[in-house]
Amino acid sequence: MTESETRAGYDAVAVLYADLFRDAMDDQHLERGLIAAFAELVRGPLPVADLGCGPGRVTPLLASLGLSVFGVDLSPGMIAQAREEHPELRFEVGSMASLDIPDASLGGALVWFSTIHTAPDDLPLIFAEFHRVLAPGGHLLTAFQTREGDAPEAFDHKVTLAYRWPIEALSVLLREAGLVELARVRREPLPEERLPTGYLLLRKP
Repeated sequence: MTESETRAGYDAVAVLYADLFRDAMDDQHLERGLIAAFAELVRGPLPVADLGCGPGRVTPLLASLGLSVFGVDLSPGMIAQAREEHPELRFEVGSMASLDIPDASLGGALVWFSTIHTAPDDLPLIFAEFHRVLAPGGHLLTAFQTREGDAPEAFDHKVTLAYRWPIEALSVLLREAGLVELARVRREPLPEERLPTGYLLLRKP
């Protein structure tokens, strides 16, 4: 999908999306545990970015764990929702393909289902941006819909076309961008989900 199509899709559903997923993290105990571990790794003097933050459903959790965090999202509608619901936090409109963030300035980046709409051929550029903005020793935690096999597969996401990736295939792309894998997790679908989820934790040397 192009950025303009993704932006338009999320702008159109921003209010509904924020309402539906406002409390989604409350019962996701595995995810909260992974995010807590990520917070322990990245806690320090450098800020942390929630990239593809949507309406800010995870950003406040990161802040509650003691991080200096800000959110970035492609959709102005999503950013408007995030700013309205969490005025104490900083949210910016921006593209993961060209982040307005200085080189080597982040202690960590959370990428929570944020790259699923990116066409596979465009992911290396985005992963290179993640590597650029992370400081040496910085960590990245990403979540995505996963599948078995060797290649990504498109699926009918409710907002706009998306892709699910084998964990190893996505890890290869991130490693080629200069990041080192530390851990991977695969979770089976919850009753309300159709697809399994993958999580990767990586570090910039």
